[in-house]
Amino acid sequence: MLVELAQDNLTELVKENETVFVQYSAGWCGNCRIMKPKFKKFSQEHENATFAIVDAEKYPESRKLANVDNLPTFAVFKNGTVANQVQTNKTDVLKSFIDEAAGN
Repeated sequence: MLVELAQDNLTELVKENETVFVQYSAGWCGNCRIMKPKFKKFSQEHENATFAIVDAEKYPESRKLANVDNLPTFAVFKNGTVANQVQTNKTDVLKSFIDEAAGN
């Protein structure tokens, strides 16, 4: 499942789902725009996890959950807490991050 947050409610999504991958991005971030379709593609390969795209500028409470200080940042939440995160604009790094966290 892939969702693009329309409100600052990542906390609820993380509480309701065992594994949640998040792309933190912003409209002005070129690397975020480049990575977004890749993130969406990986969401289709891991149907047992929830994927969310969060505008880090619009939703500061969601951003605080992973202490995001650079974009794009990718985080994985397991059982309600952040388990790992990576800042990257490289597809292979993102794929490895997701595969490892998903247990593949």
